[in-house]
Amino acid sequence: MNNQHFQTPIEYLKGVGLSRADVLKKELQIYNFEDLLRHFPYKYIDRTRFYKVKDIQPDLPYVQVLARLTKKEIIGEKRTKRLVAQAHDDTGPIELVWFQGIKWVEKMLVPGKVYVIFGKPGFFNNKAQMAHPEMELYLPGMQQQKGNLMLQPAYNSTEKLKQFTLDSKGLQKLIAALLEQHAKDIHENLPAYILNRFKLVGRQEAYRNIHFPNDANQLKEAQYRLKFEELFFLQLKLLKTKLTRTQKFKGNIFESVGNYFNEFYHHKLPFKLTNSQKRVLKEIRLDTQRGVQMNRLLQGDVGSGKTVVALMSMLIAIDNGFQTCIMAPTEILANQHYQTIKSLVGEGFIEIALLTGSVPNKARKVIHEKLEDGTLNILIGTHALIEDKVKYKNLGLVVIDEQHRFGVEQRAKLWRKNVVPPHILVMTATPIPRTLAMTMYGDLDISVIDELPAGRKPIQTLHYYEAKRLRMFGFMKDEIAKGRQIYVVYPLIKESEKLDLKNLMDGTEIMSREFPLPNYRISIVHGKLKPAEKDFEMQRFVKGETQIMVATTVIEVGVNIPNASVMIIENAERFGLSQLHQLRGRVGRGAEQSYCILMSSEKLSRDGRIRLNTMVKTNNGFEIAEIDMQLRGPGNIEGTQQSGVLDLKVADLTTDQEILQQARNCVIEIFEKDPQLAAPENQILNLAFQAKNAGLSWDKIS
Repeated sequence: MNNQHFQTPIEYLKGVGLSRADVLKKELQIYNFEDLLRHFPYKYIDRTRFYKVKDIQPDLPYVQVLARLTKKEIIGEKRTKRLVAQAHDDTGPIELVWFQGIKWVEKMLVPGKVYVIFGKPGFFNNKAQMAHPEMELYLPGMQQQKGNLMLQPAYNSTEKLKQFTLDSKGLQKLIAALLEQHAKDIHENLPAYILNRFKLVGRQEAYRNIHFPNDANQLKEAQYRLKFEELFFLQLKLLKTKLTRTQKFKGNIFESVGNYFNEFYHHKLPFKLTNSQKRVLKEIRLDTQRGVQMNRLLQGDVGSGKTVVALMSMLIAIDNGFQTCIMAPTEILANQHYQTIKSLVGEGFIEIALLTGSVPNKARKVIHEKLEDGTLNILIGTHALIEDKVKYKNLGLVVIDEQHRFGVEQRAKLWRKNVVPPHILVMTATPIPRTLAMTMYGDLDISVIDELPAGRKPIQTLHYYEAKRLRMFGFMKDEIAKGRQIYVVYPLIKESEKLDLKNLMDGTEIMSREFPLPNYRISIVHGKLKPAEKDFEMQRFVKGETQIMVATTVIEVGVNIPNASVMIIENAERFGLSQLHQLRGRVGRGAEQSYCILMSSEKLSRDGRIRLNTMVKTNNGFEIAEIDMQLRGPGNIEGTQQSGVLDLKVADLTTDQEILQQARNCVIEIFEKDPQLAAPENQILNLAFQAKNAGLSWDKIS
């Protein structure tokens, strides 16, 4: 709706006023005409059928009955007060009852008149009954009137809104009034050639019919049009960002693969690269030769070897005289990268430093100096890397790990650390469904590592109910006897009155009884520990001084212990799929067979059962991510809130993948022919695009 007309504050719509406007803003974030028009129905109720009273069953959804009102009376006092009415059709009586709005309803009911009665049927003393039905006086010829015999929209409302008579019916009246007065002001924003190619109905028609369809076909056409439009403009924004960036930001050219890369590849790399890793390296290599800033997302499951690919990309940058850095969201993860890379390259090969909040000032000063004089090749750290006092001599490549944890502004600060913006490689171990990647990261090129290094055995996942706990203890003892280590993860630290969960403290006590000193030693790690205490406990486990680590989800990222072969997740039904998958990825780092045991109560919800069955069935992170998105919806997948792109009102990424692909392909074709949207036929697009994105600075979006 980008014409100014629809930005009119909602209080100026006839029938709203200041008090109703206030509650609409607070409860539904409806501030103006456009917000109200885009408050779409969440379902539609079929008003095309009338039921006879004798055919009503208690398990039916909303039904409508045509019956004559025979009597009405107000019964009871104060709190027990209710309005009871009787109505009859030719098959029998139905009782109607209201507990609220009694005065208002009683006034409008006229005994002897025929009404269209609409509501949820129930039975009381074996008699058909409806509580709070909608009542509409039946008039001859009503079948022809719009608004009765059709699909009726149902709108989300709240208790607060209902106090202002803004229930579903009240909202419906406001939207009908808005369309009646202002539908003519809904301007088209897609060119005729797109409307024709995809057989899209006009925009005015789409908005009318998504709210008040005459039949299922009209509704389907309206939804398709508005879904396409929403996804089309989202892709237009993302791909325009990408285009603008390639035009605006030149990139440093890494001309050669030199000594550092070759020395590492031929003499230091402790294993063979997988075909996936080779393919991704080739994609990065091509990106860094084009003279355009690289912006690439590297997706790969836990343990697929993303860090090695990042390191080898950094070595190419170093071969060409550039510095590099890795930014991680936590100190644990930054430290993990530091240790991994140091162990891979060995001593004296390149200069590497770690910069986090806990690095002392003296050491920090040395790092700053080495950065500025160019002797430091790789800097690994947390947010500390983007502080103003951190200055690089020649930053050529930035690797950002678990990118969704960083805000746009934080990432943009790294760009400004060099005259020519550095190449950006974003890594994530959270597999992202394809449709989500096309929306969250549609402006990035995407690489996927989809195979595990040779020699890795797939983790075996088992689901045990509480009754098998003794079997689980026996299994743990067998694995410890083989010299292995075990994680036991709990969802909570302290007992919650609301949730019947095995908490970590109880769990530690049970473990201590089952695995007593001196034969067994246990580490305990949770978020309430001080960093030094946490580190001490972690190090005991890393060194093999303890065989069992009892922890909360703080170990989800950042620990790499090849000797840990068993992950036990207590109350596994309480975890999301992606979290279960991340936790499972903490084991299986060595050559030995690893196991993940999911402990749960006997009582499982449908979704809980699907999640646990999925984990047992597959180790494929992308398959798991797709199922996770179907269960939770795309807006709840980790990272989507921060990305800010998933404010979808009508499209649904779980069901509208085909429309998304159509919209994206269409945008790609348009930009290939007309990158500036300057052609006469694209003027309508250009205007709509400018209006939608007024005030956005493209160079700040990464």
